Amino acid sequence: MRFGLIHRIMTDFLAVLGVLAVVSTASLSPYTNILLVVALAAAIALPERWQGRPLLRNFATIAPLTLLVIQGGRLLVGHSPLDVAVEFAALLQIVRLATRRGAAHDQQIIVLSLLHFVAGTVLGGGLSYGLCFLGFLVVAPGALVLSHLRREVEGNYRQGARDRTGLPVDVPRILRSRRVVGRGFLTTTCLLSIPILLFTTALFVLFPRVGLSLLLLNHPRTGRMIGFSEHVDLGDVGVLRDDPAIALRFELSDLPAPPPTRLILRLRGTAFDGYDGHAWIRTQRDLHPAEHGPESSDLYPLFPAGRSGHDRMISFDLEPIDPPVVFLPPRAVALRIKPQNQVLLGEPLALQRGSEGEYRYSGSDLRGLRYDAYLADEILELVEPLSQADRARYLALPPHFPERIGVLAHTWTDDLPTSAAKARAIETHLRKEFAYDLRSPSQGKPEPVDHFLFESKRGHCEFFSTAMALMLRAVDIPSRNVTGFVGGTWNRFGRYYAVREGDAHSWVEAYVDRAPTGSWITFDPTPPSGAQPLEPPGGAYYYMRDFVEALSQRWNTYVVGYDLRKQVRIFDELSRRYGRLRSKVGLDNGPMDRMTRAPVFAAGTLAIVLVGYAVWRRRSRRGERGRRDRDKRSGDARAATAAALYRTLEMALQTHGIMRVPSLPPLRHAEQLRSRQHPLANEIFALTTVYLETRFGGGALTDVTRRDFERRVHAIRTFRSEIQHG
Repeated sequence: MRFGLIHRIMTDFLAVLGVLAVVSTASLSPYTNILLVVALAAAIALPERWQGRPLLRNFATIAPLTLLVIQGGRLLVGHSPLDVAVEFAALLQIVRLATRRGAAHDQQIIVLSLLHFVAGTVLGGGLSYGLCFLGFLVVAPGALVLSHLRREVEGNYRQGARDRTGLPVDVPRILRSRRVVGRGFLTTTCLLSIPILLFTTALFVLFPRVGLSLLLLNHPRTGRMIGFSEHVDLGDVGVLRDDPAIALRFELSDLPAPPPTRLILRLRGTAFDGYDGHAWIRTQRDLHPAEHGPESSDLYPLFPAGRSGHDRMISFDLEPIDPPVVFLPPRAVALRIKPQNQVLLGEPLALQRGSEGEYRYSGSDLRGLRYDAYLADEILELVEPLSQADRARYLALPPHFPERIGVLAHTWTDDLPTSAAKARAIETHLRKEFAYDLRSPSQGKPEPVDHFLFESKRGHCEFFSTAMALMLRAVDIPSRNVTGFVGGTWNRFGRYYAVREGDAHSWVEAYVDRAPTGSWITFDPTPPSGAQPLEPPGGAYYYMRDFVEALSQRWNTYVVGYDLRKQVRIFDELSRRYGRLRSKVGLDNGPMDRMTRAPVFAAGTLAIVLVGYAVWRRRSRRGERGRRDRDKRSGDARAATAAALYRTLEMALQTHGIMRVPSLPPLRHAEQLRSRQHPLANEIFALTTVYLETRFGGGALTDVTRRDFERRVHAIRTFRSEIQHG
């Protein structure tokens, strides 16, 4: 493998990994990502012979300044500082790749790549960053060694320079050489990544995780998650169920075997009490701090009864959304927040409750939310009193409400005795007599619900929920429209249910009066075909998708989310296992009790390791010093012998009248004799080469070599005598 080629490949690979690491952790637009990838590929594919042309040299000077001005202007007009910084860092690397000339620029590329990885760590570092970092550890040692070698070659040997033997140095020939870099070299340097990775892992696990989230920049997704804005507009809702991006994950401990592929679990996000004829809105938007429970500052009771010891628990891992809504399953009575990182500065993570029973989180940790929801037993009656003022809000109908909607609602419910039965009847009629359609013909109509009920009879979930909520109000039953997720699909690798943005759904909550009070009951009038989680078809793509998503979830949990709490739990578990081992061996009593306690044992082990390392280093230094002394003595003796032999050659040449001035190297002297076609030039050149290889090239000087050298010098003297006698 050619030295220069393999060095360029490894340097390019590091640059690509660095750019991908920083770009994948930022929230850049798809078009920006495509542009950066295309520009990166073009810079790498640019022929090396073009990079020394004057045009690219000028570009190398002008481009960074131009980028700085452009990105500064984008920052002033309101673009995200984080996006601007990431784009500038990536473009700066691309410019350097396209205009590099020599080892000095390659080292700049490696430094920029390292800075990109540092930036990726600050940005949070997801799974894609982890894979790039692993590749960086494998390639970086070899790239650094080769870069240093090339820097030495290009720095020490300029055009026309000669080595100490007098031979001219051909730098391009060295770069084209296949003997500098071999498979053994590449394997050895790449294997260096193993101890580096082990050391990095140990440092990551052991270093106290206090306040490290100050280094992580919060950059939640700015894209709106469909159905969770401040209003739901029936005339401009678009297609709801075509986005496979994961919104949240949840885990249950009491699943049957095998777990169901799809699980319907209506996760309530937010609710709306006001409808103006085209859109649902919240008439009251005040948020109040949720009160902590007496047990812990992370526990929030959702009902006065709070949680009991028999509650069922579901664990959630929520991705960042805007607004930051907390999604709750039915009959949730308490919530336990699990902060992902401890912060020293900034607003702490807090929970807030809205007027419609929605919960939102706020504070410094806006990188998503992990929490446990506790569900009440079915026998527990959840009491939710409703004041007269609130009842009036949930019975309000829009201006110009079509009369025939109310007539239809009375037709379906007048013969039924209770409000629960009336709500169930409306739900049943809508499910059986109307069709689910993502692209409803009623969208954009002046009266979309009226058109849906009497004209098209087709629509998506929000048409069904809106129609039912209005019909309930028409028959004097308080109602509100609810948006959330319908459930999730099973991930066999992560053993959790993945809820995707395409699982967004809308349903109805009706207030059903019961003695002595009432409660909100969930009804879903959407036909079953539109009220289930997305289920992907089988195939290798979806199999691999589940694997990658599970791997990403584990990475975020155990690496990105690794904090002081997890660190303390690891040390506690190790301490418990060590205690059980001591008890099993019988070292927890008697004179060995104090000596084998964890702190004493750890300190003793560390002391033994340090002493052993010091002894090993001392012996290694002694052995290395002895080897150097022996090599020096051997080298000095060899050099002295070689110099003595060359002096006999010079004495023989003096009999020919050939004198070498001290400033002229021996090899250059022999070359001059060959250029003048001296009859002894070839023999002198051969003996000079033997001398140089022996003294400077590390060649062996055996008795055979010495006797042969002396014999050939004697032949030179004899040759001269023959000439004289002739």
